[in-house]
Amino acid sequence: MVPVEIAANDAANNTEGNESTEQTNAPVVFSLPETVMPNMWLTDYDSLYYNQMDDYWEPPVDRHLLANLTRRNAQHGGIVQSRANMAASRYVSGGLSVQDVEAAFLNQIQFGDVALLKIRNGFRQVVRLFPLPSYRTRVAKDGGAVVLERNQQVKRYKAKDVIWVRQYDPVQQIYGCPDYLGGLQAALLNEDATLFRRKYFLNGAHMGFIMYATDPNLDPEVEQEIKTKIQDSKGVGNFKSLFVNIPNGKEKGLQIIPVGNFESKDEFMNVKNVSAQDVLNAHRFPPGLAGIIPANTAGLGDPAKYDEVYFKNETKPLIKKMINAVAQDPEVGGKLALVFDLE
Repeated sequence: MVPVEIAANDAANNTEGNESTEQTNAPVVFSLPETVMPNMWLTDYDSLYYNQMDDYWEPPVDRHLLANLTRRNAQHGGIVQSRANMAASRYVSGGLSVQDVEAAFLNQIQFGDVALLKIRNGFRQVVRLFPLPSYRTRVAKDGGAVVLERNQQVKRYKAKDVIWVRQYDPVQQIYGCPDYLGGLQAALLNEDATLFRRKYFLNGAHMGFIMYATDPNLDPEVEQEIKTKIQDSKGVGNFKSLFVNIPNGKEKGLQIIPVGNFESKDEFMNVKNVSAQDVLNAHRFPPGLAGIIPANTAGLGDPAKYDEVYFKNETKPLIKKMINAVAQDPEVGGKLALVFDLE
């Protein structure tokens, strides 16, 4: 938001014996309109940038944004973790530990892809798999993996040592793409509504006001004291009353004009509910499994049936994608093959 800029009438060129006044009738500008989608550049792409210096492809979507988003919106963060838990709970055996299979699904859902590193023994045989952190993992030119480390250091793995599991992206096939990007703006809107509400309470549960004083009998010292009291009234729970005595004062010589009506104009609950529903839609996630209780409790439905349908339509395809990617690698088989309960 651009600060308020007020062009007032100026008095200038006051010289001794010759007093002149110049006035400029410039318009009063309160603010410029906010852009509708200020973060469009984060998700609007048609090609990838190749980092010549570090020798890897840059991801299509900012991974810091994707990582941070789960901590900025309650619905989105909970659903991402829940989807990973649903898939990991079906794991039976294979080259991943229980903890690693959960991490693999979490990376795949949150960032759209995950690189499974083949851990070898002294005889160069693959003994297990390990999910590299997608937040810091990049795709090398040869199809290998580049892991960004501290102090601008990188660790490189050859293509033969990495198995990529990707969510398909029709724009590019170097990286995967998260399937919830359509709900990104809704998640940010939900956060904005929450932050606005917090600021409202931190400001003393009001949106501010204008104290309008026109009484000429108002003493300058009293005026300064009123200003100090108003400044000190900010903060949670500071609902203080103010007594002002103006001898021979005029009616309406001191007025308080509210800036806005929070309850009627903000529509906090509507913003929260609609944006939360958009996030659920982006994940195709049932409200009954997300812990959201609808206004009509009779319409909650049977969570067990929701879970069954969601597993069939969403979780099962996600698991099969990882099973297939590992099964296609000729070095991984036998006890290392991933086994899930898909019934």
